[in-house]
Amino acid sequence: MSQTQQMEASDSISNQDPNREDPKKTKSRRPPNTAFRQQRLKAWQPILTPKTVLPLFFVVGIIFAPIGGLLLYASSLVQEISIDYTNCNASAPFTDAIFDASAPSTLADIPSGDVSATFKTSMKSQPQWGRAWENYTWPSGKVQNTSVCILSFEIPNDIQPPILFYYRLTNFYQNHRRYVKSVDIEQLKGTARTVSDINSGDCGPLDVVDNKPYYPCGLIANSMFNDTFTNLNATNPSQNENSPSVYNMTTDGISWAHEGDLYGKTKYKPSEVVPPPNWQEQYVNGSYDGMTELPDLHTWEAFQVWMRTAGLPTFSKLAQRNDNDVLRAGTYRLKIYDRFPVQAYSGTKSILISTRTVMGGKNPFLGIAYIVVGGLCILLGAVFLATHLIKPRKLGDHTYLTWNNDQPSTATTTGRAGGA
Repeated sequence: MSQTQQMEASDSISNQDPNREDPKKTKSRRPPNTAFRQQRLKAWQPILTPKTVLPLFFVVGIIFAPIGGLLLYASSLVQEISIDYTNCNASAPFTDAIFDASAPSTLADIPSGDVSATFKTSMKSQPQWGRAWENYTWPSGKVQNTSVCILSFEIPNDIQPPILFYYRLTNFYQNHRRYVKSVDIEQLKGTARTVSDINSGDCGPLDVVDNKPYYPCGLIANSMFNDTFTNLNATNPSQNENSPSVYNMTTDGISWAHEGDLYGKTKYKPSEVVPPPNWQEQYVNGSYDGMTELPDLHTWEAFQVWMRTAGLPTFSKLAQRNDNDVLRAGTYRLKIYDRFPVQAYSGTKSILISTRTVMGGKNPFLGIAYIVVGGLCILLGAVFLATHLIKPRKLGDHTYLTWNNDQPSTATTTGRAGGA
């Protein structure tokens, strides 16, 4: 450095400025020198050799295959009958709503594609159906002339309890986002929500009408399944004298334990709210007026089951059950007050009478999946074992590396032969 430059550096006015700030030192972005931040932690990586891989294949196959067999066996123990009655009110012949054993039967066979059954003993007759009209009295006291679907089916052998009665719907998307959100949780718990509260909530488009809130509001409650099932009436029971003529079922216990805790008895008065549109046919003049109290959602288990939305468009929901009595062999008639309009969305509806095992209802998929995985593991293990015995490969042999081969590579990943 020249003398002039030294003078400028020492006598510079900027160097003598008291407000002058020294340049800040650049902060290093280097991570701390620790084993974790510098990725020096101890690690273990298995070396896959035939001695470790082959036994693993066989062990997985030996474990999975028997488990799959047990699951299939458990599923085969389930006895059930399913009848699709979607077209009953259009295709079934007219018959008498009240059964008369002395009169000739006017029922017709149900198409075989609408029936599926699994019993220990094969059914000797095809299930039949008919339709009629009959007055039905709602819990509110309103009497309504309703279309009735009558099913007649055979139970070929005695079935031990519990007997579970489901309804099954198809093509009904309860998992639609707008549908799932259309509910007011506080209203279901019993809180008397105001009109402004309901309007600002998620119940739309079924929230308020004529400055009164719907109770319960929302799409889920409005679309509740409203077909009604009677008990099973034996028309030709087994020769056992103790066989009852009616097999009674109940709606008690169809919801999950403690599910009722999500619902409460409402603080609304009947005159303060309006029933959802699809509920109005149950009440005189389509309103709650004149009733002493509103439906108690805390004890209404059928409502609780419906409000537990399904994740798939085809689902079954428990409607009634009998946990104590044996369902004796014989022919039974079932009345269904047919109201739920599945044709509006191209769906179907069925009944399902079933038993259960420790694995639940009939579902062979899990057992088949375990058997397939176990079989594939055993097959692959056998193939690899034969390959290892017939043409073994030296572990860690570098001659298999492509750049050690005398022959030029024929790879053309870059479009140039020989890797050039």
